[in-house]
Amino acid sequence: MLLVEDDVRLRRMLRLALEDEGYRVSEAGTGRDGLENLRRQPHDVVLLDLMLPDLDGYDVCRELRRGSGIPIIIVSAKADSHDVVAGLEAGADDYMTKPLVAKELSARIRALLRRTDPSKATAPRTVALGDLQVSFDDWTVSRDGHRIALTHTEFRLLAELVLAEGAVLSREQLLERIWGYGYFGDDRIVDVHVHRLRTKIERDPANPRLVATVRGLGYRVAT
Repeated sequence: MLLVEDDVRLRRMLRLALEDEGYRVSEAGTGRDGLENLRRQPHDVVLLDLMLPDLDGYDVCRELRRGSGIPIIIVSAKADSHDVVAGLEAGADDYMTKPLVAKELSARIRALLRRTDPSKATAPRTVALGDLQVSFDDWTVSRDGHRIALTHTEFRLLAELVLAEGAVLSREQLLERIWGYGYFGDDRIVDVHVHRLRTKIERDPANPRLVATVRGLGYRVAT
């Protein structure tokens, strides 16, 4: 994984803690160094601080999302709800506030890196959702033969809703299934990801037809 953090002492402490958990960690002290590191070699996940000396974490996140679905966890001292939502809207999959607990961070990383299809035993190979084709073989979504770029988390969200076959899934159910049992972050993470998903798969995101909100209950897909 890549850890992008400008505080040298904190960066090295986190690296040692994560290596004790069995991860291989590369370091970058600035946003530009982080982007260059990712261009040179692949990584499974990015841990990204927001307050960096050149490009801030929001800009780094947006730049990565232009061409990559790599999982991103923001780790920041900014705990205000506005900052959390802004980080998620920039493209992060999760958001943790400092000071960090290494065991919790490791658990979040493991949850994010799960690559097993959540319903592989029962899921059909391809499901039609309106004019979308959702493939469980290679975790892709396409329309009219053109692939729609989703992050890993966005696909997992869509997959859970599709496989519920029109049943309503609450925010709590989606948090547990996608971000992991015992998740205790800002529960608006679900709403932000639904919004991001709609901007990609809906023909008119302001009037969604594929992923519907059931007021007071949660979300479901059209059937």
